[in-house]
Amino acid sequence: MPLSHDHIRTTVETYLARHPHERTQLGGLLDALDRPTDIASRSTFSGHVTCGAVVVDPLGRVLHVLHLASGKVLAPGGHTEPEDDSLAEAALRELHEGVLTEDRDGC
Repeated sequence: MPLSHDHIRTTVETYLARHPHERTQLGGLLDALDRPTDIASRSTFSGHVTCGAVVVDPLGRVLHVLHLASGKVLAPGGHTEPEDDSLAEAALRELHEGVLTEDRDGC
């Protein structure tokens, strides 16, 4: 089942409880959650939720992967999938996919 707007909103509001000064920057996302458009779907071209992970080793080095479609070196991440139960699960899945395959899907 795709991630619900309620799950995404709860995650964002939990984040904002710790970082209230970022509410303005997340206003567009909060507004999108009020619309009926499925922002968890990659087919929503006006904008959709993606998930990523930042991995830092004990020496302070940050993991990056080559995004094959763009040719850029980025932190691992990508689209949510219908089978993802949470944003955190999507981020971990994308991390696993990015590190093992280095096969990025174009976004």
